[in-house]
Amino acid sequence: MTLSETILGQLLQVFRTEGIMRNSEQELIERLRIPEHEFNAMFSSMEDLVQQVVQHDFQVQEERDRVLLSYAQNPVEEIILLLQNGIKELNTINPAYILDLQQHFPQAWQMVLGHLGTYNYDLNFGIVNKGIVQGYLRKDINLQLVTRIILEQFNMLINPVIFPPDHFDLGEVFRSIYLYYVRGLCTEKGVKLAEAYFAKNNI
Repeated sequence: MTLSETILGQLLQVFRTEGIMRNSEQELIERLRIPEHEFNAMFSSMEDLVQQVVQHDFQVQEERDRVLLSYAQNPVEEIILLLQNGIKELNTINPAYILDLQQHFPQAWQMVLGHLGTYNYDLNFGIVNKGIVQGYLRKDINLQLVTRIILEQFNMLINPVIFPPDHFDLGEVFRSIYLYYVRGLCTEKGVKLAEAYFAKNNI
């Protein structure tokens, strides 16, 4: 890992746990324990810093997904693992991080939305398509539409306005949304796998 990657990783951890605006540039320099001139050489502005951190986060996510999917036995399990891991990751993020991106760093936030609309869409599209080809998912489903619905259901699941965490158990919401939806997409062979996975993992 390069020095730059180490610094970006440390900043990402700070932002995810405390939000972006909690610390000034000077406080970040002190926490990183690097000379100010090195910090200024890496980042031309706070906007540049945040964009670099967000880009680093994408790379971390993509590597994590690659490793995660290597453990899946079939496309049905791949879909469920991705969704579960997405929720687990979101539970580790301070909401202030997302709010700060939206309110103070709109260009970086647009990068996040763009990544969701390209990488996440393409990844899920490929898995659903593989599931159809391998006979786990029905051949008559609309591939593009189903991919979009899976992503939008995830956005709905994590929306605190729709499912306030103090009123709903996210695990139960997850099961209520995805067990039945994924079952509806599956062939008989796929249904058995989905039900077995949910039962084995107490979802």
